[in-house]
Amino acid sequence: MIGPLLEVIALDVRDAVAAEEGGADRLEIVADMASDGLTPSADVVAAISAECALPQMVMLRPNAGFMASEAELDRLRGAVKELSEAGATGFVFGFLDEEGAVDLRATELLIHAVSPFPWTFHRAVDHAADLVAAWRAVRLLPNLATVLTAGSPSGVGLGLPTLRARADAGDAQLIMAGGGLKREHVPALIEHGIHAFHVGSAVRDAPPGQDPWAYPVTSAHVRPWRALLDAD
Repeated sequence: MIGPLLEVIALDVRDAVAAEEGGADRLEIVADMASDGLTPSADVVAAISAECALPQMVMLRPNAGFMASEAELDRLRGAVKELSEAGATGFVFGFLDEEGAVDLRATELLIHAVSPFPWTFHRAVDHAADLVAAWRAVRLLPNLATVLTAGSPSGVGLGLPTLRARADAGDAQLIMAGGGLKREHVPALIEHGIHAFHVGSAVRDAPPGQDPWAYPVTSAHVRPWRALLDAD
């Protein structure tokens, strides 16, 4: 069995190097966390590639919501070649339509654009109008590596019952738990067969009450997560 996967959100080279030193397995590369993560520039991806050997899952998201216009989809599709040449090893995306269902057309356009790279369906699934229908649609999409999900729009703390239910329904190998994930959540998730975990603010050197995204990832904050996952 493959060991637990630890993915860390990185905004820049400093974050990426610290994540690698702390024992992360993979990076999610994003820009503008004030908008919950948008597409980064190819220059950032290339700079990280020059300094860090970890695989980079690069966000393809044009705005702070979960819908994309035709023009935005065209821009994202156009960015894929530049980002992959810069060092992306996979991509992160996923869209909902106006009714809150998985937007299969938009998502499949990007699946074709990034092929043969693996991809993650991000937390749009947590915001779907019908969670069961959304999962039914997502799990059938080609080249899907993981689904980044907290089980709830409000984060893992409230989403634990949903994550456990999805795992018990057969989706454990697809789930990457993230979104307000805390170390105390991990044992219960591992018990249900979930072995991929995604962290961002939890590994940043932010004083209490401060915006964590204004502070860098530190290896000292990543190491306890690595130790926790390796202990099981």
